[in-house]
Amino acid sequence: MGKLRQIAFYGKGGIGKSTTSQNTIAGLADLTKGDRIMIVGCDPKADSTRLMLHSKAQTTVLHLAAERGAVEDVELEEVLLTGYKGVKCVESGGPEPGVGCAGRGIITAINFLEENGAYEDLDFVSYDVLGDVVCGGFAMPIREGKAQEIYIVTSGEMMAMYAANNIARGILKYAHSGGVRLGGLICNSRKCDRELELIETLAKRLNTQMIHFVPRDNVVQHAELRRMTVIEYAPNHPQAQEYRTLADKIYHNTNFTIPTPITMDELEDLLVEFGILGDDKAFEHLVGKTADEVPVEELALV
Repeated sequence: MGKLRQIAFYGKGGIGKSTTSQNTIAGLADLTKGDRIMIVGCDPKADSTRLMLHSKAQTTVLHLAAERGAVEDVELEEVLLTGYKGVKCVESGGPEPGVGCAGRGIITAINFLEENGAYEDLDFVSYDVLGDVVCGGFAMPIREGKAQEIYIVTSGEMMAMYAANNIARGILKYAHSGGVRLGGLICNSRKCDRELELIETLAKRLNTQMIHFVPRDNVVQHAELRRMTVIEYAPNHPQAQEYRTLADKIYHNTNFTIPTPITMDELEDLLVEFGILGDDKAFEHLVGKTADEVPVEELALV
């Protein structure tokens, strides 16, 4: 294929980012056949590769490093496993909850992979990154130019859109120094009102595209219960074709932009425009509080 392409999936926690990324990479593996692909899980839960490996969670770089006393004592073959269609899988892992910084684990893991030749003879590397851009560790694939293409998984829910906008702000911060670009928004549908139109509009405001709208279907959960991607579990299902289409769009994507994040007020105005906030927002502007913050006995006075 030529030059190594490094992409990253970001998005609000719980938006279905790991599920979307693994199904997309499975589609990419089907599409490219001979291309060599690696997934780097950048989430302490170590669930970024479970569907590719048919496992609960693979052994992580940080877990073995903690057991051995140093990351230098870990062997690459212990943490780099082969999954569906030959896709290489590795999880950075993280410290125990409440102890240490999970973001630092990403830095340690990626440095370990680079120093031990994991990136040699690859065509694609996909990073699955936890939640929002909230610290230097989780921003590492952006900050240090590890990933040149960022895809933000979102939905028509307000907080998912808020996170997408915040991630766009992080990309903008490093766009000129590191060369990272936004490849588009992936709408992982939650069946919100006017969701497709809303995310297409948000994409335009952020100077990008909605690269694909992934419909909601219970077959995704059925496949996950069997620790499989939809493409492997039900290859002829329409949902499998959705992921193949998304993979094809990413493979052929040339629309890479420097994002133009919007303010919180602009985001709320967008939701009002689409009738999502409606009277509640008008109420908040009227009394200076949200409806939930006003005691019941005072509502009659408003």
